[in-house]
Amino acid sequence: MINELEFYNNVKNWDFSMIKSEEESLTNWDMYKVLNDCTNEDSVILDLGTGGGEKVLNYFPNARKIIGTDFSEEMIKTAKENLKKSGKQNIEFRVMDNLHMDMPDNYFDIVVARHTPTVPKLIYKTLKNNGKLIIEGVDKLDCWQLERLFNKGQAYDAKKPISQIDYENVLDAGFKNVELIPIYIREYFKTKEDLIALLLKTPILDDFSLKEMTKEDLDKINQYIKENTYDKGILLRRMYYGIVAQKV
Repeated sequence: MINELEFYNNVKNWDFSMIKSEEESLTNWDMYKVLNDCTNEDSVILDLGTGGGEKVLNYFPNARKIIGTDFSEEMIKTAKENLKKSGKQNIEFRVMDNLHMDMPDNYFDIVVARHTPTVPKLIYKTLKNNGKLIIEGVDKLDCWQLERLFNKGQAYDAKKPISQIDYENVLDAGFKNVELIPIYIREYFKTKEDLIALLLKTPILDDFSLKEMTKEDLDKINQYIKENTYDKGILLRRMYYGIVAQKV
């Protein structure tokens, strides 16, 4: 089985904007609103799992400095290309493994982690006093109907929900005022090709590739589409979670 780093490095095109889809949130929680509410023009922000940098460049608030990191060189290459096009001067991107963070102590006002593994104890060290940690993650039951159909997927065999594991690790790291928020989203894809493009770019299904797709795999995709097509498109039921915590 291909490991996670190899998976992300093998995907050369990280432009998700080409995938035609729309979201319908069932939860009144927005990570970017939380981030904006605790950011000012002097804030220094670290974004873990920055991917191709699109979210940082398009949705992050104005701040004195933003550093986006990812452990995939291909992702950071894309992020730097996107940054050059944007002309922004307060943002930089660099390769870094979240599990072995190389950042100064007591440096950041805010650390954001989106859909990526973290070590909260290392994040705690790099935050200033009263600094905030904001996490948005993918929980165990994300796309569960599709994963059950394939009998595999991200966190498919996990004994605990990922949200519970992260929540406990954040508490154990010493954070206070820790909140855990379940997030439910309906994501509608316009066409079968849009859905498959998402599955190729993300680890929702392990080792999913066009090259290795069997007739049985295609039959399962078609079955899922038949059972989950609505007026708005092909539905994926997403289950995420948010965590907000403070270093006190």
